[in-house]
Amino acid sequence: MFFPIATDTSVRRTPWMNYALIGLNVLVLLLEFAAQQLSSSSADWSSMMGRFRQFGTLDAAYPELYQFFTYQFLHGGTGHLVGNMLFLWVFGNPVNAKMGHGPYLFFYLACGVFAAAGFAINHDNPMVGASGSIAGVTTAYLALFPRSHITVLYWWFFIGTFEIPSLWLIVFKMVLYDNVLVPSWFGESNVAYGAHLAGYAFGFFAIAILLALRLLPRDQYDIVALWRRWFQRQAMQAAMADPNARAQAQYGRVARPISVRDVTDASAADPRQERITELRREIGELLARNARDEAADLYARLLDIDPRQILPRFQQMDVANQLYTLNRTPQAAAAYEKYLVQYADSPDANEVRLLLGIIYARDLQQFEVAAGHLRPLLDQLTDDKRREQCRRWLKVAYQALGRSEPEV
Repeated sequence: MFFPIATDTSVRRTPWMNYALIGLNVLVLLLEFAAQQLSSSSADWSSMMGRFRQFGTLDAAYPELYQFFTYQFLHGGTGHLVGNMLFLWVFGNPVNAKMGHGPYLFFYLACGVFAAAGFAINHDNPMVGASGSIAGVTTAYLALFPRSHITVLYWWFFIGTFEIPSLWLIVFKMVLYDNVLVPSWFGESNVAYGAHLAGYAFGFFAIAILLALRLLPRDQYDIVALWRRWFQRQAMQAAMADPNARAQAQYGRVARPISVRDVTDASAADPRQERITELRREIGELLARNARDEAADLYARLLDIDPRQILPRFQQMDVANQLYTLNRTPQAAAAYEKYLVQYADSPDANEVRLLLGIIYARDLQQFEVAAGHLRPLLDQLTDDKRREQCRRWLKVAYQALGRSEPEV
């Protein structure tokens, strides 16, 4: 037996809506248990909860509209609830953090509605449980973080954990094996396989469409970005199959017709550039897997080869932050400096400049450089807390330099 317990995806804001959904599911089951225990002393309460389960359960033969929502919060018992909530915790937290609270709630309920519809098409028996909703959240996680890894707890003769790519676990184990192969081998059971498959399909394609339309925050590792890069590589390989086309792309109009041997020799002529390209690719892959220590080490090796190298915006920021976390402060400051040079117009440029000024003043004691970063910020920062930070560390720098305090 094994099941997921964590992912390597950073949750950068508190997923309050997912916490609320988990709490509501737990609360409903606890109220039902309480009603059963108090059935003799509080008949009205017990009757009310009984009616809620009776009318809230999805009647696939003659479904009411409200049942497409209420069934999502009813469960068949403690084991059913705990299993569902574990999966919702593991996959729902990063999805909620990525989507925001309102959109995530709407998406979660929509997954449940679509899962119920998929179940009702081929069945006429009742159904309860959040499994369909959580199936949609699970494939939403896959679409948003396809290169992530999932920590799995196994429990056979001994207990341990291992990591597996999310693609392998979700697609091949959870979707195909659990919901396609198992029912075909062992026949139907009380598991709503149809609801699961409908939820999986809706969650994945809905998120892919939202990403393609840029209605969700994009990054270079979501499923749409990976698809686009794959198609671009295929198109480039097809276009560059002709040696003359490759020469035209490299040298422009001055390119002369060349042979395959010429192209082979030219491509092997600069191993330094090939190593730079390889290191940049490896750094990106490590950051996608949240292996930030290794990415920081490779970044240092990249700069050893070419000190002018600058990574894509978010990668450069992640590496700089990790260098600072590792107390490699001079290297972190240099990485932040590169970020400000290349991405001076980014929304967080002032935050980075403030951090850099503090690093120079507090950690590196380079007070002249610190003042050069902090003084212009006093006129640009609008947040009172940030302005106070800037003023305090600028005062430290000016005192160390023997200057009077800045006037604001």
